[in-house]
Amino acid sequence: MKNLRVAWKLGLGFGTVGLLLLVLAVSAWASLVKVDEMVDLIVEDRYVKVMMVRDIDGELNQQARLTRNIVIFDDAQQRKTQLEQLATSRKEAGELYDKLAALIESEDGKALMAKALTSREGYKKAMDVFVAQAQANDPALRETLLTQLRPAQLAYEKNLNELSKFQADLMSKDAKSSQASVDRAELTILITAGLGLTLAVFAALLVTGSITKPIQRLVESMDTMSAGDLTAEVTTDREDEIGQLQKGLHRLREALVNTVRLVRSNAESVATASAQIAQGNQDLSQRTEEQASALEQTAATMEELGSTVQSNADNARQADGLSRNAAEVASRGGEMVGHVVATMQGISDSSRKIGDIIGVIDGIAFQTNILALNAAVEAARAGEQGRGFAVVAGEVRTLAQRSAQAAREIKTLITSNVEQVEQGNALVDGAGRTMEEIVGSIKRVSDIVSEITAATVEQSNGIHQVGEAVGQMDMVTQQNAALVEESAAAAESLKTQAQQLLEAVDFFKLAGGTRAASGASALGASASVSRSGPASDGSGGSGASGRSQAPKLSKTAGGSASSPSAPSFKPSKTSASGSKLGSQPALKAATSPAKPSPPARPVAPAKPALAVAADAPGADDQWTSF
Repeated sequence: MKNLRVAWKLGLGFGTVGLLLLVLAVSAWASLVKVDEMVDLIVEDRYVKVMMVRDIDGELNQQARLTRNIVIFDDAQQRKTQLEQLATSRKEAGELYDKLAALIESEDGKALMAKALTSREGYKKAMDVFVAQAQANDPALRETLLTQLRPAQLAYEKNLNELSKFQADLMSKDAKSSQASVDRAELTILITAGLGLTLAVFAALLVTGSITKPIQRLVESMDTMSAGDLTAEVTTDREDEIGQLQKGLHRLREALVNTVRLVRSNAESVATASAQIAQGNQDLSQRTEEQASALEQTAATMEELGSTVQSNADNARQADGLSRNAAEVASRGGEMVGHVVATMQGISDSSRKIGDIIGVIDGIAFQTNILALNAAVEAARAGEQGRGFAVVAGEVRTLAQRSAQAAREIKTLITSNVEQVEQGNALVDGAGRTMEEIVGSIKRVSDIVSEITAATVEQSNGIHQVGEAVGQMDMVTQQNAALVEESAAAAESLKTQAQQLLEAVDFFKLAGGTRAASGASALGASASVSRSGPASDGSGGSGASGRSQAPKLSKTAGGSASSPSAPSFKPSKTSASGSKLGSQPALKAATSPAKPSPPARPVAPAKPALAVAADAPGADDQWTSF
């Protein structure tokens, strides 16, 4: 169960409930079908037979009244009317009896029908005698009614009543059986519903237990990890979505353990890096003179670049105007093509309408030809009198054939014209789409040229700002010596941040019952790092010595010469923000430009040294983010 996915578990639970509902529905449906069959049997068979017997009995009563009237009435016309009604009633009663006999299927019913048939035959014979006497005005008519017809009628009615009672008993029996089926259906539904509810509750408890219990264990593991204890193992004994969550939490715990260990290891490298920062300050003053010369050359180059960018901006504005004009012309062309498309569509519609009219003419000609053919046939039947009419019919037929031939030729031409118009319409549509694409392309080109113009203006402004910044940097280089003291303060701040980092890592408990900050003593060795700065006037070394030390500084600033974990210290990433913070005091204090030295290209490794020194004012923020 624990290896099934949550979707399968929920599907099994709801599927079980659905299956039980299906069983309940099928059981109820079967019961309803049976009840419906019983009701159909009662309504369409039992009740119909009972009503037929009653209708036959009603006809017998009607016949009894008619025979009585025949005996009572002396008027011949009245007797005749009563005899006609009697014949009609006998006919209807016979038809009802035949229908009833065809519907009886049971053996008991057939036996009762046989008795009724015997009495019916006797009643029929007595009635025939009575009718014959009535038609002959026999004086013995009254005696026949009382001694022969009436006893035969009573015997016939008795047998019919027995048959009616038999059918009524069957109907009552079927009604009781139907009620019993309803009672059984109700009991079955109640039992199935109770069983379904029990199984549904069991499935719900099983599914929810298989989901909530492992989730509760995961919550306990996360609470333990949030308390700083990384020693507790996360159980990974499932293959469902919760098992995936367990494995993910297990990987998270392993990642946290590795991260804490890495942070502890890198904290020792931070102490070494602070010593490297102090060493880098010694080379800072040696590079200021070389930087001043390079900044003068950069200022001249930026001025020339600004003139070039301004010229490009003017050209881009002209190109923008031309592209906008081209876009307007292409747009007007697209509108004209659209009008042509609409015109071609109108021509195509008109051609189709003409084709429809020609079809109507062709149909009229065909009908005329048929009429002429019929006229010729009629003229042939008329002989000599229809010869002239036959000649006219032949001419009409010839004219109809010529009209049909002409209509077909016109229809062929119209069809060809419609096809050509449709081909032209398709070509014009393609031209319209092409023109729209051209308009869109020109608009995109215009937008791109506008963007180029805006970008060129921004570049011109940026180059102007860069020129001003280069002038300011020329003054800032005279104050770089002051950054040595700030860098020393940054090294001290870096050591403090390392101590805070180790204290923060001490919150986590790793495997073996030890705390993460076991290397806190690593900072003690860095407390004695030399913080002596270079000479304030930069006379501590010549340009040659500065170049010889620059590669060494670059290597140590990257951390590759200190320890295996030192590469995590990357001063170049913080050089931008550090230079901004460090240059602001220098800009305010600058009063005179630096004395340029002979032109020389700046030494490339000098940039990392400047970045390290400039990080001092913002060192706290940088190592907090680290």
